Amino acid sequence: MTQIEIPLSAAASQTIKVILNQQSVRLDVYQRSTGLFMNVWLNGAQVVAGAICQNLNPVVHADYLGLGGDFIFVDTQGSDDPTYDGLGSRYVLVWAITS
Repeated sequence: MTQIEIPLSAAASQTIKVILNQQSVRLDVYQRSTGLFMNVWLNGAQVVAGAICQNLNPVVHADYLGLGGDFIFVDTQGSDDPTYDGLGSRYVLVWAITS
């Protein structure tokens, strides 16, 4: 499986725009009191809203959306769920290509 790291910064709220599988993808990553969450936009249309971000748990879970992969947070120092203050260092976001 091919993986691409998506660069994040240690900010409580951020928007990242990337091209994946020749498609425009926007990610809104934000911290709430109950955890880290993410919205996913594909070619200008929101396809995932308010998905909880957990260690090694795919965010999208929906092949039919046509993304061709999924986003996975990885704790490089253990098995904790990500928090904003460790983004880009302890917690890494990867794009795992499935098709």
